[in-house]
Amino acid sequence: MTAQETTGKVWLITGANSGFGQAIAEAALAAGDTVVAAARRPETLAELAAAHPDRVFPVRLDVTDQERIPTVVAETVQRHGRIDVLVNNAGRGLIGAVEESTDRELRDLMDLHFFGPAALTRAVLPHMRARGTGAVVQMSSMGGRFSFPGVGAYSATKFALEGLSEALAPEVAGFGIKVLIVEPGAFRTGFAGGGALAHSAPIDAYEPVVGPVRTGLPDSDGKQPGDPVKAAEAILAALAAEKTPLRLALGSDAVDAVLGNLDGARQEAEAWAAVGRGTDYPAGS
Repeated sequence: MTAQETTGKVWLITGANSGFGQAIAEAALAAGDTVVAAARRPETLAELAAAHPDRVFPVRLDVTDQERIPTVVAETVQRHGRIDVLVNNAGRGLIGAVEESTDRELRDLMDLHFFGPAALTRAVLPHMRARGTGAVVQMSSMGGRFSFPGVGAYSATKFALEGLSEALAPEVAGFGIKVLIVEPGAFRTGFAGGGALAHSAPIDAYEPVVGPVRTGLPDSDGKQPGDPVKAAEAILAALAAEKTPLRLALGSDAVDAVLGNLDGARQEAEAWAAVGRGTDYPAGS
């Protein structure tokens, strides 16, 4: 397929072989679009590619491989003429108290959830700016808006991605590029089970606060309230909206938790506002 033959939007989706990545890919295909499906093991995309041989193009990409990223982007643009939507989706979970988390675990997770998506975003932006259109979808989490015991390392990576993206959105808006941060709650993906969820070595002292997360998250696998298919539909709807939101919380649990966190944050800020204001120099000095 040449660039001239590519119809619909061209999506570059990382972690497209499972979970949200697969659901978004299928939604894009249902809309008549083309999907460049990236995964560390592209052979896992064989079934999806066989079902859509002219519109699914598996590529090998580990988003922590900084040297490979520009090549994938350049080859995609060369083959299809453009990248309309980048979806930074690849990721995994890590459970552990802050003291339990090793430096290697923190750095590896930051490479996966922050430095990789940042590099991909930088790589696609020149092409999107040149065309005056495009969208970057950052798959974060409700844990990217607030955190709780046992997920500090995971949340830290998502907080970083959200901070970068919050600045990015107004930087690129004038070029016709949208930025959408997606904050899902508990969805029936493979996140809570299998090899997608890692555990730091436990310290007994933290069992009362982290233990329930260590057992509860894996036990929720397959019973989460969120439907990935509906999540993908919501993402496409948000991108198609005249005013795409910066953040989109998905799932009743995420919506309720985010609203509750915002209420609590405002109450705390107001309670300490006088103290904060009292640190200014006197007026006129």
